[in-house]
Amino acid sequence: MKTVMAMIRIDKMNDTKRALSEAGITSMTAVGNVYGRGKGLWEKKVMEAATKDIPEAIEHLGKEPRLRPQRMLYVTVPDDKKDVVVETIIKSNQCGQSGDGKIFVLPYADAIRVRTGESGDEVLD
Repeated sequence: MKTVMAMIRIDKMNDTKRALSEAGITSMTAVGNVYGRGKGLWEKKVMEAATKDIPEAIEHLGKEPRLRPQRMLYVTVPDDKKDVVVETIIKSNQCGQSGDGKIFVLPYADAIRVRTGESGDEVLD
């Protein structure tokens, strides 16, 4: 059993949900209002404007890297569905720009359905 944890752009959330559903992945958890950053300072449009010496863009960049608002997804699946989840998230979020997101795959020993006490892969759907 694996949990795929992904940080994605907020505006890609609906595309990602739709793509996961079409891939047969029915369960997931999304956390809003998370913030993070990678190596980049800011968005591509702001950087382009700053290179054209537009004062507002230069001021917007500031001196420190800024945190970007993102969505965090958790999708827990049996081991054999992990690659489908990862590939689906990549396809629905890859723009080829800084800020496309990150995916982490975490191992889990078990899952338990609170209502019935059942455990194992069958509780994932």
